[in-house]
Amino acid sequence: MADNDLESLFSRLGRFPDVEAANLQAWDATDKLLLDTAVELPATGFLHPGSRLAIVGDRYGALTLGALALRAASTAGTAGPAGATPDPANTLTGPVRVHQDVITGERALRHNAGRLGVTGGFEQFPFGAGLLSGATLVLLQLPKSLAELEETADAIARHSHPDVVVLAGGRVKHMSLGMNAVLERHFGEVQPQRARQKSRILLARRPRPATGAAPFPIAVDNTELGLTVCARGAVFAGTGLDIGTRFLLEFLPRMPPARHAVDLGCGTGIIAAMYARRNPGSRVTATDQSAAAVDSARATAEANGLDAQITVLQDDAMGLLPAGDADLILLNPPFHVGAAVHAGAGLKLIEAAGRVLAPGGELWTVFNSHLHYQPALQRLIGPTREVGRNPKFTVTASTRKSAEL
Repeated sequence: MADNDLESLFSRLGRFPDVEAANLQAWDATDKLLLDTAVELPATGFLHPGSRLAIVGDRYGALTLGALALRAASTAGTAGPAGATPDPANTLTGPVRVHQDVITGERALRHNAGRLGVTGGFEQFPFGAGLLSGATLVLLQLPKSLAELEETADAIARHSHPDVVVLAGGRVKHMSLGMNAVLERHFGEVQPQRARQKSRILLARRPRPATGAAPFPIAVDNTELGLTVCARGAVFAGTGLDIGTRFLLEFLPRMPPARHAVDLGCGTGIIAAMYARRNPGSRVTATDQSAAAVDSARATAEANGLDAQITVLQDDAMGLLPAGDADLILLNPPFHVGAAVHAGAGLKLIEAAGRVLAPGGELWTVFNSHLHYQPALQRLIGPTREVGRNPKFTVTASTRKSAEL
């Protein structure tokens, strides 16, 4: 399978249902470098009989669908996906096991598979033993945080085959020596590979024996909040309190009591827990697209005795909640989509809030002031007032206008 065939496959991939924009694409040079390196591995690459492949962090399916296309081309002796749709019956080593933390990534993989006519050959797993058990090769898109890499490396070392080879790839500008150090704690051999097109791979092998229980989720008592905060490695801000959430919580006494309140983009569930504790008569839903965030928020609710009051859902933009179901939504929206600063993710959540809020319900939002969300809040929700501002953030309260207005 030639390089241009793989790039042709990548060009057909979309990000749906995630944000699509001219400056955002569904693959990068690291995806191609990981696949090229995996094919070239002597005796352990995924084209070799007996190889068992697991993929962690495949954002929109480029790694999974690229691997299937390479396998199909190798088996059939054909030049690429345009000539032969990857057929799971032709794969050499069984289905590809893949984990994507965000639900939009899971759905994007399935959607892209449908576009390419791929009907099988891969299985999607939650992070853990089912994903990694017996894996001889793991392809990993390096995560942003060292904590997430720590959890990932620990799990690979615990559950994979003793002869596993890990290819951990990333954009050079986002990589650090700390990543090498994390991998070296869990593997006896870590070899940085030559960079190509501003991407680089760290090759790790010889997993060290795991000692003690798995280190995640971590639980920390936050004395400032009087709250036990639990976090998996992949969750934003870990067990800490990010500055946007801290500023929004200053206005907690001014937020109305609600029959049903939603913490949208809940992270570790701090906002949901603090609101629930202050309003014991309210039913609270904490929702996030990240599986790590959902696990963390559920653990936070349980650790603080609030699990009977708080329901935690993994969902994309409250798609599981009916229209007009919430009286109050609390939102600290993201301002990055991948590595790019982009308001699209926040706008998607604001639009969703307009659907889920009951008439007269309120959306309380904290955001970086330079993003200028007020016009969108006014248009998609209704009358919006500024309730607070500091040098970095703005907090607004928007009231859902009635349908007939």
